[in-house]
Amino acid sequence: MDRRSFVAGTAAFVAAGPALAQEAFPSHAITIINAFPPGGINDIVTRPLASMMEPILKQPVVVETKAGAAGQVGAQVVASAKPDGYTLLSHNTGISGYAEVDKLFGRAVKTSRSDFIALARIVADPVVLLVNDQQPYKTAKEFIEDVKKHPDTLVFSSGGLYGATHLPLALLDKAAGGLKLRHQCTTQSVSATLPHIKAGKLRPLAVFSATRSKQLPDVPTLKELGYDTEYYLWVGIFAPKATPEAITLTLRDAIKKAAHSDQFKTALANTGQELAYLDNPDFQKFWDIDGKRTDDAVLAIGRVQG
Repeated sequence: MDRRSFVAGTAAFVAAGPALAQEAFPSHAITIINAFPPGGINDIVTRPLASMMEPILKQPVVVETKAGAAGQVGAQVVASAKPDGYTLLSHNTGISGYAEVDKLFGRAVKTSRSDFIALARIVADPVVLLVNDQQPYKTAKEFIEDVKKHPDTLVFSSGGLYGATHLPLALLDKAAGGLKLRHQCTTQSVSATLPHIKAGKLRPLAVFSATRSKQLPDVPTLKELGYDTEYYLWVGIFAPKATPEAITLTLRDAIKKAAHSDQFKTALANTGQELAYLDNPDFQKFWDIDGKRTDDAVLAIGRVQG
């Protein structure tokens, strides 16, 4: 081989190097950071999903819990991770409002929606307005009318300020023209409360979904009742921003195949969940709307010291 042929061949090999490296993805284990404690909705959705992804990607897919600060710890870990597709994030509705809450309190923004690529939404559990069996209200209309007659007297419970069980009530407050609820009702996901509803300990008044829940077909949506609001406890998988498109396409394809497998759908059904899959383009559109809705709810609540 003459020198010119050797140099030309070497140059072609070097130029092809990045492409060959991309084609090799994944070459080792992928970690999905679960931003919430074990046993929660993210955990019970992500672990079977990861198991279904392994044979598709032909590499281990490990779920690692990094809980804390209402999901912010895990979000920060992934936001600062190398954008190479090997560190992903399992998060939920709460990821939408972090930046607005930080701004509200004059803090430096730790993470924002722009730090992530939304790969896929897996489930979207409707939130339901509930009272316990000791309360007199049988319908959402009765409840809302009584609240308006007695502002600042009825209290509600939530899992924490600006969280997924606090924000829906702020949205309902706005849609209903000002309820002035204090921090006997609560909002929780359908799957988390269904056993208590069936046992008669909790009474569902309305769901926050666009259509009636299959689990609670007799419970009206708030939209049916004339209140234009919608809210879900959803779970999605994210990658750090700047992750190469070729890699995100590989990941999206694996997640889609895993999520639509019979084994995964059975695993969801066993926990009272059902697949509500959205691939990146549709998930991003949904997240843009949901994020704006969350920001509005945070601003409506205002600065609360809790």
